Amino acid sequence: MEEDILKGNDKQEEEFEETLRPNFLKDYVGQEKIKENLKVFLGAAKKRKHVLDHLLLYGPPGLGKTTLAYIIAKEMNVGIKVTSGPAIERAGDLASIITNLEDGDILFIDEVHRLNRSIEEVLYPALEEFKLDIIIGKGPSAKNLRLEVPHFTMIAATTKIGLLSSPLRDRFGAVHRLDFYNEEEIGQILNRSSKILKIKVDKEGVGEIAKRARKTPRIANRLLKRVRDYADVKADGAVNLEVAKKALEMMEIDEMGLDKIDRKILKLILENFGGGPVGIDTIAAATGEESDTIEDIHEPYLMQLGFLERTRQGRKLTRKALKYLGKSDQESLL
Repeated sequence: MEEDILKGNDKQEEEFEETLRPNFLKDYVGQEKIKENLKVFLGAAKKRKHVLDHLLLYGPPGLGKTTLAYIIAKEMNVGIKVTSGPAIERAGDLASIITNLEDGDILFIDEVHRLNRSIEEVLYPALEEFKLDIIIGKGPSAKNLRLEVPHFTMIAATTKIGLLSSPLRDRFGAVHRLDFYNEEEIGQILNRSSKILKIKVDKEGVGEIAKRARKTPRIANRLLKRVRDYADVKADGAVNLEVAKKALEMMEIDEMGLDKIDRKILKLILENFGGGPVGIDTIAAATGEESDTIEDIHEPYLMQLGFLERTRQGRKLTRKALKYLGKSDQESLL
């Protein structure tokens, strides 16, 4: 169950997220500095009647990068085409997407760090000059065709900005990092979502879910859905503190928001490797999880809590992690 909550690969989960997605900046909770910058960014473009500069959003998954892209399209009253780096396999795929845009439209590319380098080369003139260079044919008879494309805005999102090439990063006029939310902001999101979904939840129930939501809106909304399911079956459909606690305990999510895999990672580093340092690939092999899953989903939150630190030699537990695991400094090899 925790994998569904954290990763959310199910199509029904994606539709659930879309239902709760705000349409305008005024309804978007959190990320105040980014919102203020975007208000100026969008206001200036509207006043000058210019196409928006290309925008890069980065940060851990589930913090609202895709939602912001949709909001920007709505605020600018333009269309949006959504795709991802791995989905664009050939230059022809990119050409097909871009040529079907209209002036002012937004092309949103998620996981842009996974964009093929050869595709990047084709993308550069489209971003700078709004032209696409397409090669037709092979060998000596191959011809280069330059196409005019609509003046569009690319919004890209990534969880790993360090994997972006410098030439691609330089093409963005604005770059924003999304940070984890605090419990109050998560509570506001849960209150809004509960009204949309018509879930009866009291203040204490909201607070308990917010406390265990890993400071991440996407996870908070998914937890709300799971708690609602529990309340419908085990209670009278209303969510209070007791119902929320029992539901979250059944999901094996503790009071700090750690799930079974988080605890498995921490215990493994302590018991098998003396608290670290240990490489990410070794952790992945020992836990049976993908290294990308650990890096993208579990590690950012463990680091945010101050339980894990990165060193040149590998990942290492902190004193806070030892305390959480019930160990003292003397009992550790740190």
